Amino acid sequence: MKKPSKVKFIDTEIEKSYYQLKDNDFLKKAIKRAVKDLNNNAFTGIQIPKRLIPKKYIQKYKINNLWKYDLPKAWRLMYTITAENEVEIITALIEWLSHKEYERRFKY
Repeated sequence: MKKPSKVKFIDTEIEKSYYQLKDNDFLKKAIKRAVKDLNNNAFTGIQIPKRLIPKKYIQKYKINNLWKYDLPKAWRLMYTITAENEVEIITALIEWLSHKEYERRFKY
């Protein structure tokens, strides 16, 4: 089911990291495309099973769901879905990781 959402950064630190990327950086372009996709459908990515959500995310952000959006060159965009009210879905971007960082974070 397609569910439009408003995409935000989960905190100012991740937002600052995004804006520090150069405009021609493949990663910034890929994240922009992901944001567009997530605006159209919050459930575009792959849901991570609850038992695999890193404790760091749960403790720092108090999340109860985690999604992964695959970016080019084996990068991953991690996000959570919340509701601001009964009508509006919020997609909160948590971080982007290289494949190696992703494997470390999820202990693969």
